[in-house]
Order: sequence, then structure tokens, then C-alpha cells
Amino acid sequence: MRNLFKNRLISVSLLSLLIILFGTLGYVILEGYSFLDGLYMTVITLTTIGYGEVRPLGEMGRIFTILLIMTGLAFVLSQLAYLGEYIIDGRLLKIYRRHRVRKQLSKIENHYIICGYGQMGKIIVQELRSKNVPVVVVDNSEEEGVKLTENNIPHIIGDATEEDTLLSAGILKAKGLVAVVSKDTDNVFIVLTARDLNKDLFICARASTAGAEKRLLKAGADRVVSPYVSGAKRIASNILRPTVTDFIELALSGEGMELSMEEVRLLPEANLVGKDLIRSEIRNRYNLIIIAIKRADGTMVYNPVPHEVLQAGDTLIAIGPKDNLYRFVQDLSKDINPNHNICSCGHFTSKTKKSGT
Repeated sequence: MRNLFKNRLISVSLLSLLIILFGTLGYVILEGYSFLDGLYMTVITLTTIGYGEVRPLGEMGRIFTILLIMTGLAFVLSQLAYLGEYIIDGRLLKIYRRHRVRKQLSKIENHYIICGYGQMGKIIVQELRSKNVPVVVVDNSEEEGVKLTENNIPHIIGDATEEDTLLSAGILKAKGLVAVVSKDTDNVFIVLTARDLNKDLFICARASTAGAEKRLLKAGADRVVSPYVSGAKRIASNILRPTVTDFIELALSGEGMELSMEEVRLLPEANLVGKDLIRSEIRNRYNLIIIAIKRADGTMVYNPVPHEVLQAGDTLIAIGPKDNLYRFVQDLSKDINPNHNICSCGHFTSKTKKSGT
């Protein structure tokens, strides 16, 4: 829209100069005026100032003056009409976009609210959308709002620390919230507000300093990620065990290989509850390896033995071919709720323990 207006402005300027040149040359040729007198007559004619003629015009000069006035008037009216259309279209476009966003937000549920659309926020949104996870972005930048609209990403322009903003983003129907604004204090307020509005919400927050991690956990965050710690540990892992690091990253992202990793939570009515790993036939039917089991109380069972009994509320961490993982989840879809949280090999802090790669 801006480029169109700029191009139109250049065109108008060139046409204005051409009309002035046309009028000046007309008076020079038809009335024998000097170039300056012809320019003077053209300007006072087009601007309708009403000054007197340089000298009385002949019949051809008067006809030319009438033609020049009509040309100038038509040009001005056409530009006014275009300007009005531009203003109206711009307003209508904004109204349409707002209506479309409101319509999107009214339908969305079980989504993740991403507070902050900076460098981290953009990557998080990109990763979640690549997995078809619904998101709503909250940011206070009008400029970012334009980009979000162009990319058809549901969003709210406002302060994420305010209750009304989070309510507009559908926090009561949301599955989770990610607080990744630049200031730790703002992230703490966002977490406090979000937890107060929705007790069951999964909340993951960013902490720039070590002290902020404790405050965010006390405020109600389920997970706190420290970019500096995770980045440093990732660099160290690449130095100490590069092949292992590459494998884990590829398995988690699923990019460039058929192998992938997923976590699946067992509900009480799941048909696997009460069976051990051998009788579950997960390995035989799906060619999947259960590398860990997280119990409902948060206890982690690493490299579970074949006779490990599966319990209600367990989260199975499985690794295997993508298609097999998908088939496994689909077969259990009636009584299992797969957790599609996007994970990364970073430093996570929870209410019960810390873990990192």
C-alpha cells in the first residue's frame, strides 16, 4: 500500500509538470509570450488566483485558456477522487482485518498464547505452526501486528500484563501460554496474571537472569527457560559430544531424518494402563523404543525394563519412525491425549527439578 501511494505521488508530480509545461508552451506558441510570461499565465490560470492577463488574449488564446482550465480541473478532481478512495480503502482494510482477527479468535481453542513477538517469539510461533499447533500472538507493536496480519496469524495488539488483553487472546480456552517478552519483570507479571485467570494452563516463561527463574516459578510458571544457560550448555555439548547432540536435535525436530521423538500421555481409560512394556507390544507392533517414562508424580524412569508396568497419568517418551509414531498415537486417540509440546535440548527449570542437555 505504501509503495503504491509513493508511485502514485511520483506520477502526480510528473503529470503536474507536464500540464504546466503544456500551458507555458501553448501561450508561447499561440500568443507569442516569453517563456516567463507563459509560465506566469499558466500558473495563475491553473491556480485560479484571478490576476489579470499579461496582455489581452486573442481568440485562440482564450480557447486555449478554457482548455487549460478544464484540463487542470479534471486533473485535480481525479486526484481528489483517488485520495478519497485511498483513505476509505485503507480504513475499510483495517476494519476488515480487525474483523477477521476477531473471527479467528472466536473460533480458536486449545491454543498456545505467545506473549512477545521478538526473535524468540517468532521462532516459537514458526515451530508450533509447523506442527499445526494453534497459536495466538500478543504483542504491543503495531508494526509487528501488520506482519502478523499479512501472515494470517491470529494476534492481539496490547499489553500482555493486562487481564483484558489475555482474555481477548482466549486464555480461558487456551492450552498453554509462553511468556517471552524482553523484560523479566514483565514476564513475571504475565505469568501471575495468566495463572490467576486459568489455573490449569501450562505456562512456560523466559528468564534472562538466574534470580528471575525462582520468581517466575513462584508466580506460577510450569517451566522456565534460560536462553543463556541453554545456549551455553548447547555449545558445550557440541564440543564434548557433537554426534550425540546432532542426533538428539534431529530426533526432537524431526527434520532431515525419518526418526522422531514424541511424548504421549496415558489417560486412566487407556488400554495400556496396567500392562507392562512387553504385553503392550509397543515395540513389536510399532517398532518404537520407550526410552523413558514420566510418572504422574513427576518421577522419571529412564531406560525402563521390559516388565515395567504402565500406569494412568504416565507420559511415555518414545523414539522411532515418524509414521509409526503417528500410527501409535492414532490407534490410542480414543483414550490417549498426545502431548504435542515442542521441546528443545535446553535448560528447563520446573517446580520439582532441573534438567538440561
